[in-house]
Amino acid sequence: MDLNAEKLDLIKKIAKTRDADLLKKIKTFFEDKEKEVWKELTPEQQEEINIAIQNENRGDVVDF
Repeated sequence: MDLNAEKLDLIKKIAKTRDADLLKKIKTFFEDKEKEVWKELTPEQQEEINIAIQNENRGDVVDF
């Protein structure tokens, strides 16, 4: 099975589940991964991302 098919299969399973604990575990897993990625960024990269987020929140971003 290719990666996109795997993703679709997981999306379907997540959409069908009624197990709140499972959903919390999945959410926590992704949040932990995001924290790991953030720590791997240089301070300059983190600052650039924070500035971009602030600009987006203020509406200072132009969509193409």
